[in-house]
Amino acid sequence: MILRLAFASLAARALTVGMTILAIALSVALFLGVEKVRTGAKASFADTISGTDLIVGARSGSVQLLLYSVFRIGNATNNMTWDSYKDLAAQPEVDWIVPISLGDSHRQFRVMGTTTAFFERYKYRSGQPLAVSDGAVMDDLFDAVIGADVAATLGYEIGAPIVVAHGLASFTEHKDQPFRVSGILEKTGTPVDRTVIVSLEAIEAIHVDWRNGAQIPGQSTPADVIRQMQLEPQAITAALIGTQSRLQVFSLQRAINEYPQEPLLAILPGVALQELWQIVGIAETALIGVSGMVVVTALIGMMATIFSSLNERRREMAIFRAMGARPRVVLGLLVLEAVLMAIIGAALGLALLYAGLFIGQPLIDSAFGLWLPIEPPSMRELWVLLGVVAAGAIVSMVPAYRAYRMSLADGMMVRN
Repeated sequence: MILRLAFASLAARALTVGMTILAIALSVALFLGVEKVRTGAKASFADTISGTDLIVGARSGSVQLLLYSVFRIGNATNNMTWDSYKDLAAQPEVDWIVPISLGDSHRQFRVMGTTTAFFERYKYRSGQPLAVSDGAVMDDLFDAVIGADVAATLGYEIGAPIVVAHGLASFTEHKDQPFRVSGILEKTGTPVDRTVIVSLEAIEAIHVDWRNGAQIPGQSTPADVIRQMQLEPQAITAALIGTQSRLQVFSLQRAINEYPQEPLLAILPGVALQELWQIVGIAETALIGVSGMVVVTALIGMMATIFSSLNERRREMAIFRAMGARPRVVLGLLVLEAVLMAIIGAALGLALLYAGLFIGQPLIDSAFGLWLPIEPPSMRELWVLLGVVAAGAIVSMVPAYRAYRMSLADGMMVRN
């Protein structure tokens, strides 16, 4: 009976109730959407590099090594020698190893020297490999493969020339050895999108006429002569390592950290990523706080709506009392109406969220490389929905208590 009365009362005030429900739905959709983006961003962040057991570089800090080797942020304090790299590659625990050489740039995008094994071994998003959307990986000494953001920002296509600049913020360019775009990678949502990838030999080739960071005056070796040279590097920036067995990771890490020939550092990417997320993850707390305040604002709006309707419903409440309804029935009716609005608003908000995910998932993935999985509501999200309903019941207690206190005489009195 009381449930039917509650529905009839809500239907009689359809416009006001509908606006309140819509406000709750939008706030719930925003809160859960922020939660989806937060968890998606954290998962994408953690999946920036996948399937790599160790990252090795010159001894510094774990976050610093991760930043310059994976995220292309900052610079290495030192390089590791090529002899050390070959020694590590020969260790029985090492299944595969990929060298990385950084230091040059192209129009503010980092240039990375590596081998073709990088395209086979580098994984992201829980094991997804790199894929070429157009062209092919390096085949010639002066071929370059560019990330999706590089191609989109600079408007490059296959065959476009690339002139590499010496250093990161340098006006000195290797104009005598230009590269050619041989391939464009599909968007990954990782720093690879903002990277120009060339071969290790190419990095050595463009520095043949350079010493101590400057070009030797008057010297310019022809490209044909350079192609005949032994272009083995003297040093590299870092290396990605995969082990034969996960059980060997910690013993190999300890051996590298105690490497006697030079000071090296080996880090576990997952552990370093967690450390880095603790530094940059404060933004997620701010997002949750803002979206939570939106939900609170919507619930306060619902309370205000109930309050504003009390004067209009005084006679209605008095009639209920005159017909024998107890005060707690009046209180329960108002609380039930608020709970129904909260339930409908939460359900509508959840529906809006999934509709937005179905529409926006491919667009967000292609634009930002952020993958938002469409999955059933998690236990955390269900608790959020339950909390919204409970909060709706709680905030309705204030106007409901006021209605409870209304007297029969006050409700029946005609005011001029």
